[in-house]
Amino acid sequence: MRLRATLGALSLRLDGNETADEVKAVLEQAPKMSLEVELASEVSAQIIKVVTDTAEGRGMEVRFRPLRGEQRACRTEIVARTVRSGQRVSSVGTVVVLGDVNPGAEVVAGGDVIVVGKLRGLAHAGAGGNERAMIWALSLASKQLRIADKLAVAPENAKSGEEPERASIKGGQIIIEPWKK
Repeated sequence: MRLRATLGALSLRLDGNETADEVKAVLEQAPKMSLEVELASEVSAQIIKVVTDTAEGRGMEVRFRPLRGEQRACRTEIVARTVRSGQRVSSVGTVVVLGDVNPGAEVVAGGDVIVVGKLRGLAHAGAGGNERAMIWALSLASKQLRIADKLAVAPENAKSGEEPERASIKGGQIIIEPWKK
């Protein structure tokens, strides 16, 4: 991890070896400025969440991008907005949405789908057949989830996501469990 000040902003470089506590401690001590985050392909969803929560909690604007030289290897698309009804986001890699996915919206990824907000639209992780892919959301309230070739439909009386949750394939079916720190 490297944090440095540039003209008018802070630049944070994450290489995937940082812990959530280390990242949080650095950001809590950083000056309140715009923050540009360079991500290596090994950076976890938990670290992205910590960066987003800590920086936005301090009133800092955050922008993410792949680490220079890793444009092809990273294959992570970061959508820094809410995905609205009728919109579709698609990527061969992982998709990180920094906002909500509204009903009628679709997020399709060859890797994981990570939503730092409410997931109420359709999410399809592992679209190319990757059964190890997962769906992560701060509020998982979608009526339908897909991972690889598996499909899960929420029951009529299902509670909407009241805590962060993740969906993955276990025992040949999609299961939803709390997203623990």
